[in-house]
Amino acid sequence: MKRLLIATTNPGKIEEIKSGLKELKKQGIEILTLNDVKVGDKEPEETGKTFQENAEIKARFYGDLTGLPTIADDGGLLIPYLNNEPGVKSKRWLEYAATDEQLINFALSNLRGCTGSKRTAFLQTCVCFYHPKTKSIFFEEEKIKGHIAEKSSNQQANGYPFRALFIVDQFNKYYDELTEKEHQQVNHRLKALKRLTKNLLSML
Repeated sequence: MKRLLIATTNPGKIEEIKSGLKELKKQGIEILTLNDVKVGDKEPEETGKTFQENAEIKARFYGDLTGLPTIADDGGLLIPYLNNEPGVKSKRWLEYAATDEQLINFALSNLRGCTGSKRTAFLQTCVCFYHPKTKSIFFEEEKIKGHIAEKSSNQQANGYPFRALFIVDQFNKYYDELTEKEHQQVNHRLKALKRLTKNLLSML
């Protein structure tokens, strides 16, 4: 049986990626996670300057480690007015292990007094596929356009602080407050995975 590894330990992300790969599963491809292949505490150092570079670092690391075709992704929040910060530093914006609340407050403080287009923001992701045997590699990127609210929502998702600040322009609603149907319509990771799967069958 052909197998494909999802290179993340984030439970929510695993479920979302599995949903995006359901067409592959229907074709008999076994979808594995890092918990299935027992890589221990080994993990790569994410030194990339872009989402694409970090996604590739993770895909190559776990693909070469396990010998399995691997999918990895990287993404975060881009605020053009702040020179596209936090970007790849989304979880390390304060240069230390900050709490979600600290990151939310830091973002709001950086935009204090800003209005209109200065609050424009994007949630962006890059998905990378890497095959350790053929060394083939390709990417798909997608983003959601929105803006940063002046205060956080009341439905903060643990581990995803900026979703509590991000208002999706398409619905003029906080990301955290989208219905399941609305979320499916704008989900950038699922859109990228859908395009990716069109090429994967011939690559596995």
